[in-house]
Amino acid sequence: MDQHIANGTLRDFDGRERVYTDGYWIKTYKVPEDTLHAKRQLIEALTRRLFHHTEHGLNVPGRRLAEAQQAYEEETDSGKKRVKGAMYAGTLFNRATEIFTRLVDLQAAGVEISSSNDLMRECGRCLQDALALCGLVLHRSGEEGIDELWGEPFRAFSVPLEAFYATRYVKIAQAMRAIDNLAETLQRTFNTPMFPGIEPLIRDFAEAARNKVETLRTDRDIFDIWAEMVTAGERLANFRPIMQDPNDEHEQRVASFGTQLICNGRDLIFHIVRARVAMPKSTRDFVARCETYAATGIVTMMPIPLPG
Repeated sequence: MDQHIANGTLRDFDGRERVYTDGYWIKTYKVPEDTLHAKRQLIEALTRRLFHHTEHGLNVPGRRLAEAQQAYEEETDSGKKRVKGAMYAGTLFNRATEIFTRLVDLQAAGVEISSSNDLMRECGRCLQDALALCGLVLHRSGEEGIDELWGEPFRAFSVPLEAFYATRYVKIAQAMRAIDNLAETLQRTFNTPMFPGIEPLIRDFAEAARNKVETLRTDRDIFDIWAEMVTAGERLANFRPIMQDPNDEHEQRVASFGTQLICNGRDLIFHIVRARVAMPKSTRDFVARCETYAATGIVTMMPIPLPG
């Protein structure tokens, strides 16, 4: 039984190695050699990924660090201070990436770079300062921050690459658990005569989402896996409820709220899959909305927008 399998157990499934992590068998990928060059590539990729999933306006060049810090420290309005703090954090991340890039260039030119190098310490300080501000940064949906993404560049800088990639499997397992939780909530909520036959569509979408969340964009199977997830999401969003009396206003409202909620759930799963981390606050809020809908037929909270 899976519950007796230790985390970290490796096993071959149809010619593909997988690692057991918190109840899921997850695809493994080769860990690159632990060099400054490899860390530079990883930190650059993680920084781009961070800006892709966070609110707009945070990708400020590192050369403007002093301006960003001054703008944040001098702001007195609480709302504006949060935004300026998020911009300051983004500037710190870019500054760290710029420093690390120069260090790798120096190493390539034959200059020995030690961990005690002043620029290495400055790079670490920028990443640490940015991490301290992560609570001010929101996901593009506006629902919550994603601390797991925010801490990844600093972790990639401070630990061996093998240890960094090992923690990624834990985060992927958490994302898969969130996907299953949302799918189970949708199936429970819409197990009604108004939504006959929707459960297989929910299961198919959840399976496609789990496949995508464990798959890197560089994987040869990504074309099939992404296409399957998108089309499964379209089939789910296009589901139309069956009303006993299409002219009844109450039924119309229940059906409309239900289709809206289904699309919101699909969008939230897309957010989780693309970020490859769980979104616990958004998940809790969505489950609460489903419970309200099941009890009243009404959706009481704003939908979660899908980022462009």
